[in-house]
Amino acid sequence: MKPDCVRKNLQGEVLARIQQAGFTVVGMKQINMTKAMAEGFYAVHKGRPFFDGLVEFMTSGACVPVALEKDNAVADYRTLIGATDPKDAAPGTIRKDFADNKGENIVHGSDSAENGIIEVSYFFAQTELL
Repeated sequence: MKPDCVRKNLQGEVLARIQQAGFTVVGMKQINMTKAMAEGFYAVHKGRPFFDGLVEFMTSGACVPVALEKDNAVADYRTLIGATDPKDAAPGTIRKDFADNKGENIVHGSDSAENGIIEVSYFFAQTELL
């Protein structure tokens, strides 16, 4: 969950929707990302016009990384959260209901199972996961 989610105090609502969709939480913590952490996590976007703004946003407040499990997790999660831009997100999705814009869109979602594993390991040691 991104800083806008935490600022709006929506962590509980977002987590409830995730769990109601059948996901199991296997790791969760609240952190403040440093600039180096945000740059590393979003390194795939380095050089793109939005990169600096994304890093600034992700370091602007607390985040809540959450590691999830479910069969077909990536596709189901991406359906649950909706399109990156809330204007394009389907009704009833997390981003449609809570996000303000494409840049501040409440949650991050891995784009593949492989990237999901990499992203979870960025924030969690194996001993922190159920």
